[in-house]
Amino acid sequence: MVIIVKQHTSPDELRQVIQPLEWLGLEVSVTQGIGHTVLGLLGDVSCVDVERFLSLPQVETVMEVPEPYKKANRKFHPQDTAVQVGGAHIGGGGFSVIAGPCSVESPGQVTEIARQVQQAGASFLRGGAFKPRTSPYAFQGMGEQALEWLEEAKAVTGLPIVSELTNPKYCDCFEEKVDVIQIGARNMQNFDLLREVGKMSKPVLLKRGLSNTYEEWILSAEYILAQGNEQVILCERGIRTMESYTRNTLDISAVPAIRKMSHLPVVVDPSHACGKSWMVEPLALAAAAVGADGLMVEVHNDPAHAKCDGQQSLTPMQFREMMEKVNHVVEAIGKRGTVGRITRLEPRKEGNGCLKKCL
Repeated sequence: MVIIVKQHTSPDELRQVIQPLEWLGLEVSVTQGIGHTVLGLLGDVSCVDVERFLSLPQVETVMEVPEPYKKANRKFHPQDTAVQVGGAHIGGGGFSVIAGPCSVESPGQVTEIARQVQQAGASFLRGGAFKPRTSPYAFQGMGEQALEWLEEAKAVTGLPIVSELTNPKYCDCFEEKVDVIQIGARNMQNFDLLREVGKMSKPVLLKRGLSNTYEEWILSAEYILAQGNEQVILCERGIRTMESYTRNTLDISAVPAIRKMSHLPVVVDPSHACGKSWMVEPLALAAAAVGADGLMVEVHNDPAHAKCDGQQSLTPMQFREMMEKVNHVVEAIGKRGTVGRITRLEPRKEGNGCLKKCL
């Protein structure tokens, strides 16, 4: 249930509405909207005398919320949520890009990629330390050592770290070393894990499951929100369909749909959606065009020899070219703010490992 309080209601008058609700044992979430205040009620709302509250001079209207998700519901929180991480943010009208290798392989590798994606405009560094893989014989990641290497890359570039948590036993380690905790598609409905990250202080990036509906996805976010962690970012990364040409099928309609259903920011991972590096750029442009709050893109300095997902990784040069085009789309749709400023490099001779031309 949602109670809309009229504009210019004083704090004392607002308290006169909230206090009886709390006496009924309800949790009241207060959101300041444009021109009114929204009170979201959690608990057994059957005890609420709707007519009594409608008769209060401060109350504009009372609405039922039929959807099972409450805290994530846009009716509870009409304004877009922005998740702030240091000097970077996701949501709230801007556009941010998370980029880096699928898996951290060495300290030199991740630091060099971090430098290059930062120069191309990325605001966050992604890197896998623990890799949940379909096959038990596939590369499973470098574990806690990889987190240390990510910290070294952060010390050089200042980019906040995004990495996937797969087991509750590593929560303390991630709380200390990681800036944004990723919950992968395979763990979207690992409810015990969701409850644990809901108790943490770090933002959570929640990927959509391989075959899950929008409502199921938002309800997984609700598990995190219900534990008190309101810093949740949703990530569309493609779903399983009958099509086998691509790794998954990017559900681009998820972006406007989720933005209507929920106030949580939505980013798109075109790399996992298609599984083919040559498709990443057009899908990234499409995501920007439909109003996504950002992208998550895999970048590797040597995709042919990557230990994980090299076939879907962009080279730093390809990432830079994609970012320039994404910037144009973001500006064209009038989003407030754009991706990070692209650093223009001086031309160097070929063969020295630098870019071949000045951008």
